[in-house]
Amino acid sequence: MNDYNKNLEKNNANFVPLTPITFLERTKDIYPNYESVIYKKRVYTWKQTYDRCIRFASALEKHGIKLGDTVSIIAPNIPELFEAHYSVPMTGAVLNAINTRLDSKTVGYILNHGDAKALIVDRQFHDVVKKAIEGLNKKILIIDIDDKQADLKDAGKFGRFEYESFLNEGDINYVWKRPKDEWQAISLNYTSGTTGNPKGVVYHHRGSYLMSTGSAVAWNMPNRLNFLTVVPMFHCNGWGYPWTIPMLNGKTICLRVIDIKKIFELIEKHKITHFGGAPIVLNMITGAAESDRKKLNHKVYVLTAGAPPPSIIFKKMEALGFEVMHVYGLTETYGHILQCAWNDEWNSYDEDKKNEIKARQGVRYPNTEDAMVMDPKIMKPVPRDGKTIGEIMIRGNIVMKGYFKDKEATEKAMSHGWFHSGDLAVTNPDGYIKIKDRSKDIIISGGENISSIEIENTLAKHPSVSIAAVVAKPDEKWGEVPCAFIEKVKDKNTTEKELIDFCKETLAGFKVPKKIEFCELPKTSTGKIQKFELRKKAKEQT
Repeated sequence: MNDYNKNLEKNNANFVPLTPITFLERTKDIYPNYESVIYKKRVYTWKQTYDRCIRFASALEKHGIKLGDTVSIIAPNIPELFEAHYSVPMTGAVLNAINTRLDSKTVGYILNHGDAKALIVDRQFHDVVKKAIEGLNKKILIIDIDDKQADLKDAGKFGRFEYESFLNEGDINYVWKRPKDEWQAISLNYTSGTTGNPKGVVYHHRGSYLMSTGSAVAWNMPNRLNFLTVVPMFHCNGWGYPWTIPMLNGKTICLRVIDIKKIFELIEKHKITHFGGAPIVLNMITGAAESDRKKLNHKVYVLTAGAPPPSIIFKKMEALGFEVMHVYGLTETYGHILQCAWNDEWNSYDEDKKNEIKARQGVRYPNTEDAMVMDPKIMKPVPRDGKTIGEIMIRGNIVMKGYFKDKEATEKAMSHGWFHSGDLAVTNPDGYIKIKDRSKDIIISGGENISSIEIENTLAKHPSVSIAAVVAKPDEKWGEVPCAFIEKVKDKNTTEKELIDFCKETLAGFKVPKKIEFCELPKTSTGKIQKFELRKKAKEQT
């Protein structure tokens, strides 16, 4: 034993478990009267927000919620959901924010699988919840959110308590429970479950703390920014920003429903500086009618993640005054673990080249220890040639604790000491990673591997194409061939033949879609294209 290990033990003075709850506490102490959360006519200060969280936590504890219990919530982006990110873990309990677009069967599964002891529910979702709890074999504490600024006239009382009256039961002098161990669970997030029941992803306090700080650094976020909640807070806990923004004394402006006209109005009214959104949201912004747009009087920084966006989207957003950074992550990694960090030497490139670079997933986030493309068979990094395909693998403190009640899936996902993403990618000579496809989205036609993303990017460059999604269509001769589903730009027309001919100009013949269908694409609540639905459609066409 060397001298650095003698008489230098951890103690309460030199080691305090990390938790993002301290961000709110600190900001309340320093900036008590600064605005914290804004939602329509409701405006709170940091002291008010902290006090509301403390009282709600106290009330939860009075009603039996304790360390390790699950508290679920179904709500849009409103102050109550923001507050739950603090009030629930303040008791030692675990926050489970549920996707608001799920059906009652899936919600019921999550409540049962997650062992929910309490459920906070916005009245908009009463019908779903009523059906969901019918199959529960236990009683659950239900707390209604009565959003008086929403048009929910037909929604009556359902829960035993209403949120505000429940909060008022709490003690303003309640002392919140700091985690004794950073490994303690802070939240439970369920995956989309496109191939069966969703998996419960468990986050810990340490990971949430580090992701929050890492996000601020990666995005160069300043103090006192104005953040618009476009990304649902149920999605990876809003990509971690309900914890990040208080750390920076930023304002959180709540957006209940994604409405492009409203987004422009809020940008102008509250001088919004930052927001995140899936590529579908960016498409909606760039495709908005002139009457719904407002000229930006200041720079607005946008983070986009999800399905890799076509490079043309960056050009369109920049033309409107938005600066977009592309990031990549998963529910299992607390959100983002890769960013397309910009190098000044690229400023001299032409516009098309710069947009191609921006479409890459990039390099690892701060506080992501390792992220690389590896050959899963030999567990070695692939060559940095921009051609050799491997799987993105991650390790670090921002990888989940594991899948709730699923030891087998956890061990499989983290075999050989790495988290296996299932995303196929290449590494460029400069070390920047670019996704080629999900492993399940690769199209194998006549023995050739075809990237659906490459075809989608090509189609997106056509002026009449708003969104493109490409899947495999069974084929007797080739095994499978590319099939494209297209949402057209409003007031612009095109034909199947025109788009096929357009693809032939730049794509190899075997990559050109053999079938193109025009329709509204099925999407998740976060804007991701539900390709499993499109695969069903393509199969029906054979």
